[in-house]
Amino acid sequence: MTPARRRILFIAEAVTLAHVARPLSLARTLDLSRYEVVFACDGRFDRLLDMPGFTRLPLESISSSQFLEALARGSRLYSRATLDAYVQSDLELIRTCRPDVIVGDFRLSLSVSARLAGTPYVTVSNAYWSPYAWPRFTVPELPMLRVTGERLGQRLFDVVRPWAFRYHALPLNQLRRQYGLPALGLDLRRVYTDADYTLYADIPQLVPTFGLPETHAYVGPTLWSPAGALPAWWDTLPDDKPVVYVTLGSSGHAGMLRTVLKELAGLPVTVVAASAGKEVPVGIPANAHVADFLPGEEAARRAAMVISNGGSQTSYQALAQGKPVIGIPSNLDQYLNMHYVEATGAGRMIRTGSVAGSIADAVRDMLGNARYAAEADRLRQAIADYPSRPAFEAVLARAAGAAEGSGGA
Repeated sequence: MTPARRRILFIAEAVTLAHVARPLSLARTLDLSRYEVVFACDGRFDRLLDMPGFTRLPLESISSSQFLEALARGSRLYSRATLDAYVQSDLELIRTCRPDVIVGDFRLSLSVSARLAGTPYVTVSNAYWSPYAWPRFTVPELPMLRVTGERLGQRLFDVVRPWAFRYHALPLNQLRRQYGLPALGLDLRRVYTDADYTLYADIPQLVPTFGLPETHAYVGPTLWSPAGALPAWWDTLPDDKPVVYVTLGSSGHAGMLRTVLKELAGLPVTVVAASAGKEVPVGIPANAHVADFLPGEEAARRAAMVISNGGSQTSYQALAQGKPVIGIPSNLDQYLNMHYVEATGAGRMIRTGSVAGSIADAVRDMLGNARYAAEADRLRQAIADYPSRPAFEAVLARAAGAAEGSGGA
């Protein structure tokens, strides 16, 4: 007899495209003759998603603008009431779907709802958010920096951050107690990585950890590019100059693309840029070509280097092609990622306030210094060798097997 397919419910918190792209990339690795894939998320990115053979279900998230505004202010991303409403939506979805395993990406409410439903829960995160990592917490672009400046702002951030993490961890802890579940403590990293099994969408060569429990595992980078045709100008790009690929993502700093293009206008490079759904700047320089979206992996392959918002997804797209990265981060997640990219020698980080006047010199340095490309190529080989699919399937098998052994879902 052919064994029944295991039903895997992927739940993405669609506040940024990255939180949809990661689980979608993992879902695409599964053999649909062995797994039934159900993918649930808000529909705001549907036009970019290609889900052949998947069952697609809607699930509401807070708006991207609400999420990004809270992130920029350093405010709580979710209130207890919002998370409680999420729990009710999650439970309705789980009752309808009846999955063998749930795979979530930044859907913090699953810390409660999956446990109430008795369904094995796997979360996807980055290793720099792990309680078992040694990240450097660089002060992000918070409003206070306009008054304090970077140096004093960093000192204040170092003092305040542990208390801020406790403040951000409270809503989920309160909700867990409401439903009779133990609190997770006041370290925000535990809130972000709580699950029956925790997957890190990283390689240990880039973001190392220490003393991981057996329920935590690396699964390698979750590479993904939007579906769609290449722009008409793609095949007419000149081949006598290095190509610089610029993409500041759906969470990039507003107006930064215009600044970057202006600063690179005088360099002997060809710039290809993706606005990621944002308004395309007017007055595009003669050496630049801009599209709404581009297939990131192909763009990185063609480029000599990549300029991004410092996020993990785009960094891995570049490094998987052996191309170094200049990151222009704004939020803490991006600063955490770029700390590790810089530490390997495969990239550089530029604060948003320093882009004008600095980015052109950074591009010249990166194009003229072979060590950046050499370090990026070293990581390319590590990414290529990483057993991502077997690692993911092994966790799914453990999660489903544990549930069957206990008589659960």
